[in-house]
Amino acid sequence: MTMEILTAAALNGITHGFFTRCGGASSGVFEGLNCGPGSSDQSDIVEINRARVADAMNVAPSELIGVHQVHSADVVKVTGPHRGGVPKADALVTATPGLALSVLTADCQPVLFADRKAGVVGAAHAGWKGAIAGVLEATLDAMEDLGAERADISAIVGPTISQQNYEVGEEFLEDFLAEDPDNARFFANGNGGRYHFDLPGFGLHRLRQAGVGHAEWTRYCTYGDPALFYSYRRSVHRQEADYGRLIAAIRL
Repeated sequence: MTMEILTAAALNGITHGFFTRCGGASSGVFEGLNCGPGSSDQSDIVEINRARVADAMNVAPSELIGVHQVHSADVVKVTGPHRGGVPKADALVTATPGLALSVLTADCQPVLFADRKAGVVGAAHAGWKGAIAGVLEATLDAMEDLGAERADISAIVGPTISQQNYEVGEEFLEDFLAEDPDNARFFANGNGGRYHFDLPGFGLHRLRQAGVGHAEWTRYCTYGDPALFYSYRRSVHRQEADYGRLIAAIRL
């Protein structure tokens, strides 16, 4: 199966992609393009998959750069391949051509950023913890530190879990209402005292409130399309032993 890479017109002219699970070497529950070194997939197979992504991004495998994601608001400014280990963070920015910034997801939001005029790009992993902690705003701040203008930045939310498939409990709702009562708008009533949370809607709201020039969601749901995407929540519901990780990448 050939690779299937989703792109956004708002990032035309910038090499980028939200990679689906198609076109990889993994098998079993990981079947396809599993790019997660933290999974229990065979490490050599994951490296083959990541090399295919690097080739699609026209960089060497060492120039496909990620971070050790921990659901934080921390951002790394990248000028070359990491030295001395992979830093713990959830976003990366660079003004250095030829480096592909990447994040891994399996329901959380992968967000790619670009300011063409300034020549600055970024990538963020924004699950609910990172989003409420401010990882998207922190990425914009870091891009500005490299010369970007907030009003010139386009931010694209890639495949993530949709509201209809993201059921949460009352405690989850209360955390968001404590942060801002207006966050109630991102919740819909479910069954049995449960709620449905609009993660991409929340991410877009945070980006727009922060003054980004353009923000949109690709409108693909990871949970709802097992042929194209891995999903942590779907794997739990199916009682599978593990799950694959999708990769999103961008480079100047």
